[in-house]
Amino acid sequence: MNRPEREAAVRQLMERTVPRVPPELHADAVRRGSRLLRRRTVARRLLWLLLCAAVVAFTVWATTAQPWVEPPSETTPPLTDW
Repeated sequence: MNRPEREAAVRQLMERTVPRVPPELHADAVRRGSRLLRRRTVARRLLWLLLCAAVVAFTVWATTAQPWVEPPSETTPPLTDW
C-alpha cells in the first residue's frame, strides 16, 4: 500500500460509526471497580493497623528492655576501698 491508500483506509476506519458498548458491560465494570476499591481500602487499613501494632510493640519492648542503658560490667569487681 502506498501512502494515499493508507490514508484512505485510515479515513474509512475513522468515519465508521462508533461501536456500541453492551449495557451489561458498564454495570460489570462499576461492580468490579467498587470491589477493587473496597479491597484496596481494607488492605490499606490492615497495613496501618499492622504498623501501629509494630510501633506499640517496639515502644513496650524499648521501655522494658531499655537498650540505651549500658549494662553493668561483670568482668572486674567494683573498687570500693584502697
